[in-house]
Amino acid sequence: MPAWGDTPPSGTVRAATAINTGTTRVTMLTEGTYPHNHGGVSVWCDQLVQGMPDVDFQILAVTSDGREPLTWETPAHISKVVSVPTWGPTPTGRAPRGRWLRGFLDTYEMFLLALLDPGPGPGAGSSSGPSTLERFAEGLYGLAARARYGELTPALRTEAAIRTLAAVWNRPHIPTHAARPTMHDVLTATDLLEHALRPLAAAPPRHGISHAVSGGLAALPGLLAQHLHGTPLLLTEHGVYLRERYLGYGAGGHHWPVKALLLGFFRLLAQETYARAALITPGSHYNRRWEERGGTAPDKIRTVYNGVDPGAFPPAGPEPETPTLAWAGRVDPIKDLETLIRAFALVRREMPQVRLRLFGGTPSGGQAYRERCQALSRDLGIAEAVAFEGRVEDIRDAYAAGTVVMLSSISEGFPFTLIEAMSCGRATVSTDVGGVREAVGDVGLVVPPREPEAMARAVLELLRAPARRARMGEAARLRVIEQFTLRHTIDSFREIYGALAAGEDRAHPAEGPASHARRAGGEW
Repeated sequence: MPAWGDTPPSGTVRAATAINTGTTRVTMLTEGTYPHNHGGVSVWCDQLVQGMPDVDFQILAVTSDGREPLTWETPAHISKVVSVPTWGPTPTGRAPRGRWLRGFLDTYEMFLLALLDPGPGPGAGSSSGPSTLERFAEGLYGLAARARYGELTPALRTEAAIRTLAAVWNRPHIPTHAARPTMHDVLTATDLLEHALRPLAAAPPRHGISHAVSGGLAALPGLLAQHLHGTPLLLTEHGVYLRERYLGYGAGGHHWPVKALLLGFFRLLAQETYARAALITPGSHYNRRWEERGGTAPDKIRTVYNGVDPGAFPPAGPEPETPTLAWAGRVDPIKDLETLIRAFALVRREMPQVRLRLFGGTPSGGQAYRERCQALSRDLGIAEAVAFEGRVEDIRDAYAAGTVVMLSSISEGFPFTLIEAMSCGRATVSTDVGGVREAVGDVGLVVPPREPEAMARAVLELLRAPARRARMGEAARLRVIEQFTLRHTIDSFREIYGALAAGEDRAHPAEGPASHARRAGGEW
């Protein structure tokens, strides 16, 4: 399989020219966002790409089924867009046989033990063996060797691999043993893990810089590129990917052994990404604290706030005649629209004329959540005052539609909708998550997440004080102009790209015993 960037796509010469002319090449690694979906991270990606027309960008996008259309018009200096579906058709290929199968099973068992048995003891960081993270890395890159030859998916689904997982789960000293995992659990976990590992089959970037715009699955091709070719890996986490996995699986219906396996995978994947990245650029100091707790050295972290163009988001003008709460984003459980709707019901008891308008599309697979929110509005008797507006052509119209702009998320990085609304001069009420306090400062009201009573009190406080809203909106726009401009964001990443590109030759891994040990897959 040729490495990413070895040959330009048919009819395209930009990729080949970029290498010859010394143009910086950046492979942007995304998951569920740019260029196939709208949303805050996608806006950030588009801003970065549009702001650097002299950089040769390529996009490696982890998607759902691979059939997603491009929803962004990509500029000419994006020379290649490749989709890596995690839930598309099952990859074709044959499982390894004989000694290759036995080698795979040994690697897989080591990988599973790292996920499920991270405690002290042999092989878990004691003097008698490698650390948990080292076992995870050796297992991950060993599985990647099978993926690159199309063998990983069929290998994971063999009866031998199924038995291996069942045996590891049921070892007496491993906590999952007490939960008595069933064969249904084994099959469910195998299926989820197989889909999560599909990005390992993507050809990793050989040249330039890999820029993962989130942790997790998007980082997998970048980790392989760093491991195989020494390609520098830059990580920008907008939200805390690992925290969002904990929130997601905590609310899911899977049996605990399944959750333990998947969360072990995402936890160690985060740690391996932090360890391998040449530089990490969180969007807030809140994210930085998570990354430091994940083992990242402080001198490898540089906070770069998201920015907007204040000229593109001018003051929104007069408030709507009917008092209105406006929200903008994607309809997703992480945005916790249920708390917003419950808070709005409390506001309506005090001010029956108030309306709630929700602007934003529903991503693939999110229809059930939207229907749940609509059912909640009906149950609370406020459905006639709640409007699901869908995607809006110009996001500024969403902010202008609100007397107060709301943010109700249970997890955020440094939210674009918030600083865009601030640039438009609107007063805001936001939940205290991620980098929200860093964005708002003292020019907006911040309330605890998942507390509709506190949110309702803050909203009523602002709706009853028009002069205060006006002062708050003016101060919010000034804060954006002073601290969160797009120009600063682009200049920061231009400098970072240049520094990483200049140090590319020094980024190749040393060939020592540990490096050779990771080649247990056979061919490497």
